[in-house]
Amino acid sequence: MAPTLLELTASIVSSHAAMSELSTEELVQEIQKVYATMQQLEGGVAEAAPAEEAKAPVISLKKAFQADQVVCMICGKGGMKTLTRHLAQVHNMKPREYRKQFNIPSTQALTARKFSEARKKMAQDRGLADNLAKARAVRAANIQQKKAAAEKPAKAKAAPRKKKA
Repeated sequence: MAPTLLELTASIVSSHAAMSELSTEELVQEIQKVYATMQQLEGGVAEAAPAEEAKAPVISLKKAFQADQVVCMICGKGGMKTLTRHLAQVHNMKPREYRKQFNIPSTQALTARKFSEARKKMAQDRGLADNLAKARAVRAANIQQKKAAAEKPAKAKAAPRKKKA
């Protein structure tokens, strides 16, 4: 016996909810979206879902990016340190699309300011910038060696040898 749309929807949403934390409101929205999509697929109708781009921001840009947390301007979910994963999992959106939708300048990080500063300090304490500079210098030296090694045989083949008579 084939499973019904409701059973399939329940299975899909429960799998999603097991992997990511959803509020009650988000869970209800997810069930509705999945069920509507399943109905469209069953009916063979390939209608475009209402685009989330048309929605106005739930929160202002200034309030969305605070020192200790970031709030999603689409759904209003807050308490996050960074938005990238939330955008990909919940809204199926890339950071570039999110910036374009809400006219967020590229200079504005999609992370909480304190989180970014802590990561920067940790990288400096570990000397990651110095290690990166050293690795780049080694790589450049290796590339130069390969170029020099490739040029030597090419020059040797270019000069014809004279035959002894």
